[in-house]
Amino acid sequence: MENHIKIRPASKKDIPQLAGLMEQLGYPTTTEEMESRYTNIEEDSHYHTLVAELDGKVQGMAGLCKGLFYEYNGFYVRIVAFVVDSHYRRRGIGEKLLLETERWAIEQGAIAIGLNSGNRSVRLAAHRFYAQMGYEQKSTGFSKALFHNN
Repeated sequence: MENHIKIRPASKKDIPQLAGLMEQLGYPTTTEEMESRYTNIEEDSHYHTLVAELDGKVQGMAGLCKGLFYEYNGFYVRIVAFVVDSHYRRRGIGEKLLLETERWAIEQGAIAIGLNSGNRSVRLAAHRFYAQMGYEQKSTGFSKALFHNN
């Protein structure tokens, strides 16, 4: 089935499917909200969005952001969003999408790539996947909301 998986840059026509994938990632998102977010992301040259298409429909996405190191020369790419539709997991989509993400990062000249993944039990399969793909658990992350959405 892997031969039918197409990885390509996202476009505005993908916005409804991206909103659905954000929902599956645990972030309820309307199409209108995703359109606004995607417009801002698309305008920022530090961001890049890849989608995985299978059977003519977007079944996965990777949201990427380039950043500068304070502690090293060069820059890194952070995977800020990564999800495969729950009905299409374990079909090679995530692996192909992650490999294309790494290829893009290398093409850009990045010296490292990283991601965060929540510590919820529903994320354990994702953690195993990242480890199988060569990613190491290196740190504990912390976050704090600076405002509250009502």
